[in-house]
Amino acid sequence: MSKDANRFGGRMSINFEQDQQDAMSKTENIQSLADQVQRLEGLLHRIELSENNLKDLKKAYQHISGEVIPTMMSEMGLSELKLQDGSHLKVATSYRATITEANKEAAFNWLRNNGLGDIIKNEISVSFGRNEDNKAADYAALAQERGYQPTQKLKVEPMTLKALVRERIEAGKEMPTEIFGVFSENKTTIKRNK
Repeated sequence: MSKDANRFGGRMSINFEQDQQDAMSKTENIQSLADQVQRLEGLLHRIELSENNLKDLKKAYQHISGEVIPTMMSEMGLSELKLQDGSHLKVATSYRATITEANKEAAFNWLRNNGLGDIIKNEISVSFGRNEDNKAADYAALAQERGYQPTQKLKVEPMTLKALVRERIEAGKEMPTEIFGVFSENKTTIKRNK
């Protein structure tokens, strides 16, 4: 006799107690899972609130550090100040600069025309496939004769550009800010007395 025939035939064996325990166990597992999903959603909400709060705190910090204190100190003719507790308060201008792809040629020409071409890095590279070490060695000596076309990359290191911009602006020298994407901001720093 098949199982179904046995179940629905004359000898049907039903274990209500076991079926009820299985159903209760599944219900408890579903409720436990639902509780964890709700807990996860609650944590995500708290994270989002904390991130928004952190953004607001950073904005307030930037405003006071970059605008309020520098303006007040400038009006008093100060750039730094030693506080009563021994801490040192200083306002300095921070510079950032970027050479975009669109401005690359103009920026490099300006650097070369102003005696600053030595900060431009000129890298030439060629890629070879597997087991082409001999070709690579030959190419190093005879690149053009072998018919390989090198890839040339001109660039200025970001920290070098930042230092150049700061140096020239603070010395009152010409620096085309639009070509170099120059951005400056005031920052207040407090060095605590240890």
